[in-house]
Amino acid sequence: MGRVVHFEIHAAEPERAARFYETVFGWRFNHMAAIDYWTISTGEGPGIDGGMLRRRGEAPAPGQPVNAHMCTIGVSDLDSTMAAALKAGAAIAVPRMAIPNVGHVAYLVDTEGNIFGAFQNDPKAQ
Repeated sequence: MGRVVHFEIHAAEPERAARFYETVFGWRFNHMAAIDYWTISTGEGPGIDGGMLRRRGEAPAPGQPVNAHMCTIGVSDLDSTMAAALKAGAAIAVPRMAIPNVGHVAYLVDTEGNIFGAFQNDPKAQ
């Protein structure tokens, strides 16, 4: 069975995107200047790491439906994560909602126009 082992973020301004994800999630970025690519370390434990590259085309249009793989990031406090993301320049794509008996999720748009999810586990969610 194939498993997702890496993700990539496309950004018009990778430095701005790195600041956003460092501020909101504490991720670490390393620029590989020789190939103009950033590696992303998302932390220890279960999960995957990724990379970032300069966008090679137009950014998604506001309100455009998702047309690519979308990543959801596990967080311990969805409300504070959303507040930090909004303060760092994000916008809400889909407001916080409950997934009954699973948790809460919200979808946001980062500084580069990419949609991502934030999920807080909560078996009592209704």
